[in-house]
Amino acid sequence: MSIKSLSSTHVSDGRALTSRPESSEELKESLREEKRIRLKVDFRLCTIAGLLCSLNLLDSGIISSASVTSMLHDLALDQGNRYSVSILIFTVASVCFQLPATVAVRLLGPRIFFSLVTFCFGLITLCIAFIHTWKEMILMRVLLGIAMSGIYPGLALLISSWYRREELQLRFAFLQSGQLIVLATGGIVNYGLNHLHGNGDLKGWQWMFLVQGLFACVIGIATYWWIVDFPEHSNQSFRFLTKEEAHIASSRIHRDRGDVVPAPFTLKEILRHFLDLKIYGFAASFFLLNLVSTSLSYFLPIILQSGMGFSTNKSILLSAPPYYYAVIPVVLSSFVGDKYRLRGPVIVFNSLCLIAGFIMLGFADQVTVRYIGTYLATGAYVSNWAALNSYQASNITGQWKRAVTAAAVTACNGLGGVAGSFIVRQQEAPRYVTAIWVSIR
Repeated sequence: MSIKSLSSTHVSDGRALTSRPESSEELKESLREEKRIRLKVDFRLCTIAGLLCSLNLLDSGIISSASVTSMLHDLALDQGNRYSVSILIFTVASVCFQLPATVAVRLLGPRIFFSLVTFCFGLITLCIAFIHTWKEMILMRVLLGIAMSGIYPGLALLISSWYRREELQLRFAFLQSGQLIVLATGGIVNYGLNHLHGNGDLKGWQWMFLVQGLFACVIGIATYWWIVDFPEHSNQSFRFLTKEEAHIASSRIHRDRGDVVPAPFTLKEILRHFLDLKIYGFAASFFLLNLVSTSLSYFLPIILQSGMGFSTNKSILLSAPPYYYAVIPVVLSSFVGDKYRLRGPVIVFNSLCLIAGFIMLGFADQVTVRYIGTYLATGAYVSNWAALNSYQASNITGQWKRAVTAAAVTACNGLGGVAGSFIVRQQEAPRYVTAIWVSIR
């Protein structure tokens, strides 16, 4: 049976999207070719997606590491709730721009969009090294939030466009693993950069923003050639797939859910998807997840310093290992989830591990036990990020509907960050009772 004669749905070069050949030899050859193309996509897309996704946690890693140096005093962020407000305002700006930014990924294309916003993120981060007041920090955080608004939902949309539903959770785990490795390594880098305090008339926290801002700018430039387009236009990506390979990639996705080619863009097409109640259920789940993750990712060095008695440099250094550990549970749980096509049981198991971690962190007397609790909690919430993303992507079809869902859940994910930025209260050290009880419940 001819590959080109089976369907009336077409990709950009005019060829039909198809079902697999019927003979056993043709089927085996088709599966081998699909696997080769999928590995090609893994190498090109998951690698750069992990780096780009790490930018949000890179930001939280820098500002949380800087928070146990002289930065809070230098910028007068130690007065009242100014530090929490600086975290809050980033999230508010990001939430406000997430839907238009996610639509822009489709309209502009991933290469232009992600390279532009990544370079802007790096430039703004670099500029923070030279600010002098808390008001300037608030302004920079607003600009960072706008620059970052489309990264998470845009990458979720792009990745879900490239993989079949039973392949998604492991790919989100790959993305998350790259993010975690960059974040953890960034904590170690921050430890080293803090030792440059006084060099070049810059303080340790200024070196953190300067060096890692330059790193993000370089990544932004490389992204233009590194990242790939959506499947139907993938042959336009730099040295990636041929037209024939792009056709095969589009065909396998079309067989899975039939939404490779998006409907024409209209405002009505976007807004009508908000009538689906599933979107709000997924959004609530992401709100609760980020409520927990923010309380750890932004405040872990502070918890280690004020709650467990470690020095400034040890607090920065010890905040890295839990993220390295988290790669293990996120990959293992995602492998199980994809292999056995399980989502709910995996999410429940991760949630129980999260509760156990916070119980250890909040109610144990020994510092070692409390520190181990940060491992369990970090591994669990990271694993659930991959599980929830694959859960929503597997239950939503249609390009614009997935764009709306990705933006909506990421916006509520950000609102969870708003709440999470206020539940860790310095006056409650060393137990942080509010943060522990809210995270457990």
